[in-house]
Amino acid sequence: MLKLNNKGLIAIIVSILIITAAFVTLILVNMPKKNNPNEFTIPLADDSNSTAESISSLVDSINDFSFNFYKEIQSNEKGNIFFSPYSIFVAFSMAYEGARGNTAIEMQNVLNFLQNDSATLGSFGRIYNLLNQNQESYTISTANAFWANKDYSFLKSYLNLLINFYMAEANELDFSKNVEAANIINSWIEEKTHNKIKDMIEANMLSDLTKLVLTNAIYFKGLWAKPFNPENTYETEFNLNSGQKIDIDMMRSDRDSSNFNYTENNDLQILKLYYNANNLSMIIILPKENNISIAESFINSNNLTNLNNDFNETEVSVQIPKFKFENKYDLINTMVNMGIRDAFSPGIADFSGMDGTYNLFIGKALHQSFIEVNEEGTEAAAATSIMMELTAMPDLKYFIADHPFIFLIQHEETGAILFMGRVVDPSE
Repeated sequence: MLKLNNKGLIAIIVSILIITAAFVTLILVNMPKKNNPNEFTIPLADDSNSTAESISSLVDSINDFSFNFYKEIQSNEKGNIFFSPYSIFVAFSMAYEGARGNTAIEMQNVLNFLQNDSATLGSFGRIYNLLNQNQESYTISTANAFWANKDYSFLKSYLNLLINFYMAEANELDFSKNVEAANIINSWIEEKTHNKIKDMIEANMLSDLTKLVLTNAIYFKGLWAKPFNPENTYETEFNLNSGQKIDIDMMRSDRDSSNFNYTENNDLQILKLYYNANNLSMIIILPKENNISIAESFINSNNLTNLNNDFNETEVSVQIPKFKFENKYDLINTMVNMGIRDAFSPGIADFSGMDGTYNLFIGKALHQSFIEVNEEGTEAAAATSIMMELTAMPDLKYFIADHPFIFLIQHEETGAILFMGRVVDPSE
């Protein structure tokens, strides 16, 4: 019988432990990997049918809508203006996908894309996916949702379109409990906009006639590629359109980081400020004279395209004010002026692509926005809500002549009764 001394026994034990450890390691390496619960993966929209041409076309439509919407509201707004054309465009696009007849034609004329078109839907999905990429240098996210009345039936084809291409979260609510419903939707909006858009929907905006609420939220926070040094910020006067002057905090670029993308013409100075990673930028269009209408008459899609070709890196002392404000818009009058009319008219609106009936119309459409620009960068958020309501049907009176009755035949102009009779048995 073989006898082992202590050293030999220890060697065998160590060898067994090494072999066991190697075997366990091999098993662990080859086991299917489980997702880390702390690892957030953004679900992707269906963008399989998008093409470079279809994405470019959709972007052109969004940009055209942006300038047209601005021109529509600027004439009525005395003060600051800030909105997310993307948010408004997407929210109305979700409604447009369910429009039919003249309602769809009017919405198409304003939004300028074909509904239920595979390439366009794929392009919506592609833009959504691009905006919601994980970025280390800045934060941008957008989200869609629909809130359907729990006792109302919508076409599955319409809801599936919203879910697959717009990545809309599907929810059911009892809108007769309007306070609870408003709190739920507002909480979603607040979460998606990092608490920048609050209390957007008032409880009295919802009722048992509300059958669907479509929502879009967008949030952005980015640091300047070339931050402004807070020590350079100084107090100065800002000239209002009226000629009045107010005190403001003006940011000023450092001398050693004074090269910016810049261009100008006889009337305007135009500056592009990049955010970190250069994937996003702010373009500032400044009239050389204190006349904002010069800039407003300049902005359109063609000029924006030309601008991006005209920018040159130039040494510029950049001085822009810090600012922070919020806006809230009722969109109905603006969209009516832009050409969407039937959609807001009960009894005329045709959203049969949503539910197979002619009973729905857009009862309310709201947009709320927030922006803050300071030395570090920009934080902005916006949300759009569209409330589809049931056409208020009058209380119907039923006239069922299933028992004896008397009838008259009257001359309308004179009121004379020409004939009179009674029916007690229609079968005789």
